[in-house]
Amino acid sequence: MPTITVIKNDLEKLLKKKLTINKLEEYLKWVKGEVKGFDEKTDEIKIELNDSNRPDLWCCEGIARQIRWRLSNKKEAYSFLKAKKIKDEIIVSKELKDIRPHVAACTAKGIKVTEDILTQLIQTQEKLSYIFGRKRQGIAIGVYNLERITFPVYYKAVRPDEVSFVPLGFEKKMNLNEILTVHPKGKEFGGILKGKGMYPILIDKEDKILSFPPIINSRDIGEVKVGDENLFIEVTGTDIRLVILAINIMAVNLFDRGAEIEPILVKYPYATEFGRMTQTPLDLTATLNVAHNEIEKALGEVWKDKDIKTCLSSYGYDIKIKNKRISVKAPCFRDDLMHPIDVVEDLAISRGYDTFKPVMPHHFTVGSLSDIEFLSDRIREEFVGLGFQEVISNILTSKDELLTKMNLADEKLVEISNVMSESYSVLRNSLVPSLLRVEAESSKAFYPHKVFEVGEAGVCDEKDDTGSRTILNASALIAHPNANFSEMHSYLDLLLYYLALEYNLEPAAHPSFIDGRVGRIIIGNEDLGLIGELHPAALERWGINCPCAALEISVDRILKIKRGI
Repeated sequence: MPTITVIKNDLEKLLKKKLTINKLEEYLKWVKGEVKGFDEKTDEIKIELNDSNRPDLWCCEGIARQIRWRLSNKKEAYSFLKAKKIKDEIIVSKELKDIRPHVAACTAKGIKVTEDILTQLIQTQEKLSYIFGRKRQGIAIGVYNLERITFPVYYKAVRPDEVSFVPLGFEKKMNLNEILTVHPKGKEFGGILKGKGMYPILIDKEDKILSFPPIINSRDIGEVKVGDENLFIEVTGTDIRLVILAINIMAVNLFDRGAEIEPILVKYPYATEFGRMTQTPLDLTATLNVAHNEIEKALGEVWKDKDIKTCLSSYGYDIKIKNKRISVKAPCFRDDLMHPIDVVEDLAISRGYDTFKPVMPHHFTVGSLSDIEFLSDRIREEFVGLGFQEVISNILTSKDELLTKMNLADEKLVEISNVMSESYSVLRNSLVPSLLRVEAESSKAFYPHKVFEVGEAGVCDEKDDTGSRTILNASALIAHPNANFSEMHSYLDLLLYYLALEYNLEPAAHPSFIDGRVGRIIIGNEDLGLIGELHPAALERWGINCPCAALEISVDRILKIKRGI
């Protein structure tokens, strides 16, 4: 969860009241936060936020806003969202559609940047870009001295050696390729642009380069200093909703500090979710309807309409109640409402969880392991009895480990959207690669190696509502100079004997195993899994220099067989 640093005096200015640390602890319940430390010498407070869905709270301004509104029982309006006359524009080039297609921006005038404001600007910029923006892949934020910019600003794509500028933190000009190979930020975030023939830049009417997003700002325009009074803020990214939400957060933060926010008109040459011309900041929130009885059912209490209105209004909602139907609209800096229960949660937080009277359970119940867990534990006991060591692996892995290293062609896998790392981009569909990963790291351990795992995997299933299904498998692997099918078969025979299951082996073909030394395990009409000797080509890709044999069976199907289904 995000942990941020705020200056107590700065927080008090935004709250418009003095407060003690104990009082702050009491108020932080409204933002799901807690004080993790306070340094009286530096006046710094470390606050941990326990809500990953509210990036607007990952800053001093957001915390102060939520507390201020709750204490006053009224929210503040943001007039810039309804601005009709927009004089400044960003013009987007068509080449960016397949590179980094979206941008949002605004200007903030009449705010004198202090040390505290600058510190919070940088912290908010980094937290949103790194956590919310998945290390700048989804969004990246730039802040600039507005006085040095001439509109319109162009968001365009250029070839890596086509332009040069002095990046932030350096003294000499570099082209974009040099920035990616020399600059620390280029080394850290250059992978975002891997494989792109052209790179994005922001450049103004007079050909002054603002930045090379999402990597680094220019030193001339993109270095904001204490004393600056007019700012330009932009967000680039791959998801237009995230991009706009980020600029909304930056805009309301600066507005809360007294800045005059002026929207920017973004002109696209291609269609977007919000059209070819988009005014930013832009209110993304839609109205959500909540039934009165849903609230009472979830919270276990009778609620009056006026109490619901007071609590939600003070939490930032626009709210209308008619005939026990409640229509709510969250503030512009939020885009996290997916279900009425989200509103119910905010209602409970606003009133305070400590105001609810605890109710003891009316019925006595005894917990127990499920049948599948009993069976899993039984299988674990049998493998341990056969001399195997258990390993526990991550269900997330890479396509390389599931396909390339297993000697397989392309297969349909359950993939992670908005992936942060290629190493954890898919759900494993088999446990054997996980065991081979362990074996690849165990070459210096004395042989023989005997390892097993009972764990979950994920497979695609078009019949399921989510398009995928979680399965529970058991897998075992042996590795030593004489490891072979017959030895692995003997362990399978003992395992199924102790599970009181009769089985047959049928010849099979599988690219991960040696032809003629792989078979399918069949019980009745159920295909339980595979057993065989791993193919030398697969072992070579894993960097394993010793013969290996493995088996993998479905625990789900064993339970189904035992139940006689």
